[in-house]
Parts: sequence; C-alpha cells; structure tokens
Amino acid sequence: MALNRVQMIDDQVPVKTALVSVWDKSGLDLLVSGLIHASPGVKIISTGGTHSAIGQILGPSSAQRLSQISEYTGQPEMQGGLVKTLDFKVYLGLLSETYNPAHRQDLARSGAVPIDLVVVNLYPFSAAVASADVTPETARSNIDIGGPCMVRAAAKNFHRVAVLTDPADYDPVVRELAASGGSLSLATRWRLAQKAFSVTASYDAAISAHLARVGFEQVLADYDVKRGG
Repeated sequence: MALNRVQMIDDQVPVKTALVSVWDKSGLDLLVSGLIHASPGVKIISTGGTHSAIGQILGPSSAQRLSQISEYTGQPEMQGGLVKTLDFKVYLGLLSETYNPAHRQDLARSGAVPIDLVVVNLYPFSAAVASADVTPETARSNIDIGGPCMVRAAAKNFHRVAVLTDPADYDPVVRELAASGGSLSLATRWRLAQKAFSVTASYDAAISAHLARVGFEQVLADYDVKRGG
C-alpha cells in the first residue's frame, strides 16, 4: 500500500469544530470563552466530565454549540468509559485532508466533519503509580488509550489540525485566534504537534518503566486468576 503523501496545505485554518476531552480541566473556561469569542459559529464535541464542565461554562447557549461524542458517533460509550472516542467518524475528522477528494467523499458518506482543534490531556498515570503500594490493577486502569490515539492522529495531521495537550498553551492559542479572526497558523500547528508527540512519548515511557518494575508474582497476587479452560 502506497503512503498517503500531502502536497497542498493551508497556512491559516479556521477553527470550526473542536474536540475537547481533558482530565485536567484547569484553564478550560479561558479556552472555551476565547474560542467562542474568536469563532462564534464553532461547534464543540466533548466527552463525559469535560462535556459537563463546558456546559457549565457555556450556560444556556450550550445546546447550540456543544454535543456529546456519542451524539456525533451514534454510539454509546462502553461501560466504564473504556471506549468513547475510538470511532471511525472521529478519525475521519482528525486525519482527513483538505485537498483530497477521496477524503471529502469519505466525510460526506459517513456524516463526519473535519475536526480542526483537538484539546486533550491524559490520565495522570505517573501520579497514579507514585505510591509504593500501588497495585498492578490500579496501574492498568490508569492507562489512557483514547487520549494518546487522538493526540497522535491530530499531531500527524498538523497540516490541518491543531492539538493542545497542555493548559499552559491555552492563552497563546486564544490570543492567536483573537488576532486572526478564529484561525491558527501552520507555524502554531507545527509547534503544537512537536509538543504533542513529546507528551505521548513521555507517557508511554512512564508506563513502560513502571511495568518493568512490576514482578509477575505481583500480578498473580492482585487478581483472582481462573485456571483451566
């Protein structure tokens, strides 16, 4: 299979649709308010507790611009929130390219929309395993799957998508949106993509390092292991 190579891209990309799913909700009011001020028609897709937090920020206007990820995908979340964003429509929105006719056809047939801004920060794995008596199950349950996948997809498609992984970046992004009339530049998308891949690399390294310290006897002690067929 030939690699998909991109030639034509835009410098300025208007933020029309944002996907927001964050563990750390600090600065969310600044980001959401700034985004709406710069892009009054923006639509926000969100998940779980993030959806509730944004709904409180938006107040009565939330019904006009905010939707649950399950409304967008047409699929309910898996019990425990294990599967929320791992959906074909989500990744079409993240990976589709502006000037690719086949991608535009994929979007049209599936009812997906291009996602221009992804705001994700990950489950705090390192904090969750900081205790000396942390169990293998506690560690396992704090491994984020959907978050790193969205971050990597958005960062890979920096041609069109901006990805925010750190609340410290909200203010400069909001200021750029305000100055540009709701768009983000290629230079900003590239800088954010560089940071995003650093974040996911560090996250995976932390998981790998922790699991390397856990002996198999600890795994056996933590579960009721059913033997046989």
